[in-house]
Amino acid sequence: MSEVISEALREQLIKRYGASAPDAGEFANPTLDVLLRHRTARHFLPGEISATELGLIIAAAQSASTSANFQFTSVVVIDDPQIRARLAELAGGQQLIEDASVFFVWVADWSRNIAMARQHGHTVEATSYLDSTISSIVDVTLSAQNAAVAAESLGYGITFVGALRNNIDDVIDVLQLPEWTFPVFGLAVGIPDPTDPADIKPRYSQGVVAHRNTYSPPDDEDTQEYLDRINGYYREQELPADWVKNRLAWRISTKESLHGRQGIRQTFHNQGFELR
Repeated sequence: MSEVISEALREQLIKRYGASAPDAGEFANPTLDVLLRHRTARHFLPGEISATELGLIIAAAQSASTSANFQFTSVVVIDDPQIRARLAELAGGQQLIEDASVFFVWVADWSRNIAMARQHGHTVEATSYLDSTISSIVDVTLSAQNAAVAAESLGYGITFVGALRNNIDDVIDVLQLPEWTFPVFGLAVGIPDPTDPADIKPRYSQGVVAHRNTYSPPDDEDTQEYLDRINGYYREQELPADWVKNRLAWRISTKESLHGRQGIRQTFHNQGFELR
């Protein structure tokens, strides 16, 4: 069994890094296999997740590290077809939100801790500062990633849906979220369609993202090496094969590239986060 996992890891690492892939050596194990085989699943087959599996996925989420045990995460499980359809519309018409076996919306949530502090006669001045907001977003992100890994370990496919933030005020309204909460992203979980051609997507080499003691900007050769690999991947997927033009520039060139998210600061203010 370990030899099978070791061979699978080798293939996964090559897909992720190409010629610079590290060697798994003697450390191959099922946990690494789940993590390294991750791919985005955008097409799902019909099917439900059992209540037991759902409970385990949420338990994995709640087992993530949390700042000072404040547990800033809330998750809204969306099983109402009409709400799913509305969220799909708000996220730019993403059918996967409706097709997934379960759809989660992950919420950074200060509301219950603030209410508890006030009930016990304490002020909450520090919650108005940016670091408090960052702490809650970090918490919910760690929790959601744990949930994603748990779901993949059960054989499901997953896709994070950041496009909910394109129409964030409408999402807040649909979910009836209270003050001091903020929906960070969605997570679709379902049975992956085996005909979906999506595969393990190339990443920058470790030499680009891993630094020793101090930061070192990447060499042009290293970034070009990545562009060669990622553009090759998109050609194989029969998609536009210019990552800088069709992915990076599409997202950062102008404020309109944010597709409505440029007003999120005001939404934070509306929800009670002052971001001082």
